[in-house]
Amino acid sequence: MSRIIRTEPNAILSRAVEYHGFVYTPGALARDLAKDIKGQTAEALAEIDAVLDLHGTDKTRLLQAQIWLKHIGDRAAMNEVWAAWLPEGGAPVRACVQAELADPRALVEIMVVACK
Repeated sequence: MSRIIRTEPNAILSRAVEYHGFVYTPGALARDLAKDIKGQTAEALAEIDAVLDLHGTDKTRLLQAQIWLKHIGDRAAMNEVWAAWLPEGGAPVRACVQAELADPRALVEIMVVACK
């Protein structure tokens, strides 16, 4: 039986879960929710980089992304930061939708799946 690795689990979620060489991240948020959409996107992506690095992988191994925006009108600005962050030719499959986020100050939340 394959081992499930849960990184920093708490009562409701883990920082990441690894199984069969796949790394699943929770929704990443910016630490500074006073920033604009570009700043919050950059901080969320930096958190994803850190989590993937902890598991011995990186954004070149992305398979899937789910992005939730408070305002779908922020999509173009978020995409500027997203596209600059992605490795050339390395875009994952992706969904991007408008949603009411748990913290009303949050403008974006990003969740990814990567392989090792």
